[in-house]
Amino acid sequence: MRLGISWLTNALVLAVVAALISGVTVNSAGALLAAAAVFGVLNTVLKPFLRLVTLPLAILTLGIAWFFVSALMLVVTGDIVGGFHLHGFWTLVAATLIVWLVNVALDLTPGPWQVTGRRRRQRRRR
Repeated sequence: MRLGISWLTNALVLAVVAALISGVTVNSAGALLAAAAVFGVLNTVLKPFLRLVTLPLAILTLGIAWFFVSALMLVVTGDIVGGFHLHGFWTLVAATLIVWLVNVALDLTPGPWQVTGRRRRQRRRR
């Protein structure tokens, strides 16, 4: 259930990015769902490892290095999924910012996407 919610949440986030930025193209709904699945897997598997590896650099740059780790997840998603494309560096920067903003908004909005981690522990205490 959580996997499905996570997948749909990623699809929503990527759809928002594609709707707001002309440099992000999605060829079909299938490509959007595939990109959401790949993006979710990359964020679950690869991103924590990259954050650990870049920890010293993140400390020196006050966390800015992790912004580029997040941007890399979008680049790799675009490389893997044929129907999902990001055109240009500034498009990538804007897309990464939007992904971050939408995720912050979702974190602050109660819903089924908050069934893991810190939010789950807070629910148990209540």
